[in-house]
Amino acid sequence: MQMNKTSLRQPERTTPLRSTLGERIGAACIAALCLTVLSLSAWLSPAADGHGTHTQLGLTPCMWAVTLDKPCPTCGMTTSFSHAGEGSWITSASTQPMGALLVLMTAGVFWGSLSQALTGARLSSVIQPALRPRFFLIFGVLFVGAWIYKIATW
Repeated sequence: MQMNKTSLRQPERTTPLRSTLGERIGAACIAALCLTVLSLSAWLSPAADGHGTHTQLGLTPCMWAVTLDKPCPTCGMTTSFSHAGEGSWITSASTQPMGALLVLMTAGVFWGSLSQALTGARLSSVIQPALRPRFFLIFGVLFVGAWIYKIATW
């Protein structure tokens, strides 16, 4: 079998191997935002009730909890982040399962963004194909499931 020069050529790349300066700056901003959230969570003291930690930031108590005596869909998230910040992963997950998952996702985004900012690695091109409608459907089901769990353990 005879091969010609055109069959040996590599396909042309449409995406550069390294991130542009703008992408690296954007990744650095995302990393800084994630680090701020994680650091702030570690600084807060988790509320003993499993919700209400956000009031340490000067925010008002959850109106659902105050008026309905029921948790809102995000009740316990800040407390869950705070438990994770102290290294209490089981308590974090039992306080608000979606909160524990979001802590892990925030940490993953931090490290990926930091890596992209410092090295120029195109990690976002690896993650983007996973962000299909199925991902958001599963995320939504887990979010509702965590809310149901929070209602059941209220």
